[in-house]
Amino acid sequence: MTALFALATAVLWGLADFGGGLLTRRLPALTVVVVSQIVAVIVLGAVVLTTGAWREAGPQLWFAVAAGLVGPVAMFSFYKALALGPMGVVSPLGSLGVVVPVAAGLALGERPGAGQFAGIAVAVVGIVLAGGPELRGAPVRRRAVVLTLVAAFGFGAVMALIAHASSSVTGLFLALFVQRVTNVAAGGGALWLRTRRGTPALPEGSGPRILWALLPALAFVGLADVAANGTYSIAAQNGPVTVAAVLSSLYPVVTALAAFAVLKERLRAVQAAGAGLALAGTVLLAAG
Repeated sequence: MTALFALATAVLWGLADFGGGLLTRRLPALTVVVVSQIVAVIVLGAVVLTTGAWREAGPQLWFAVAAGLVGPVAMFSFYKALALGPMGVVSPLGSLGVVVPVAAGLALGERPGAGQFAGIAVAVVGIVLAGGPELRGAPVRRRAVVLTLVAAFGFGAVMALIAHASSSVTGLFLALFVQRVTNVAAGGGALWLRTRRGTPALPEGSGPRILWALLPALAFVGLADVAANGTYSIAAQNGPVTVAAVLSSLYPVVTALAAFAVLKERLRAVQAAGAGLALAGTVLLAAG
């Protein structure tokens, strides 16, 4: 079950990142974050009311609040990086945040077997190589790398926090709702401050109509991200966090493949080799 839900997380996050990267080429990154999360809040609010999940409120929800504060910073940084650099380069670097939940799992006493340790090492190397990251180049490229590293460790912190925010399925609905409400509050506050300082929330001359035109894509990004958080939490609660985190972090491979299929971004030899190593690491982890 851990492997299945973790791989589902990778697919969902990969597609959400691809969609978010495309949207930030038409809208400011912070606007994409806030609007997509508002859609998620509306849907999750309906789920919480329908299932009666509010009855499971407890101290563990502070983990969801913390994840909700870190999340907008990570998403804004990541979407901005995706808009500045090729998705096939930025997305794999974003997976370096996997060290945060893996370190948390080890600190809490998890001890994967030798085969799983080998799978973790192979998968992480493969994920990074899948992007063929280039750390030299124009100032824009360096800025994209810095933003991606900020996002990476933010995503890793969210993964570590959300795994402790609930202990049941209905509790997970409530935790995700609290996380997204916090996302919207933090992101919305930041967006308001930016507009007060003269940075427009929408492209000049477009008006609100561009939001309506892009609403289906924004909804997909927000809901896919929520679903990924949910499947990751289930994976982490039903198996070793170290395994769930690494398998979930295969999402850059999905993003790179989507960029290759839709945007025709060419995969270099090192990227193809990295994807192969990532899949090999997945097999080792699943077998362990």
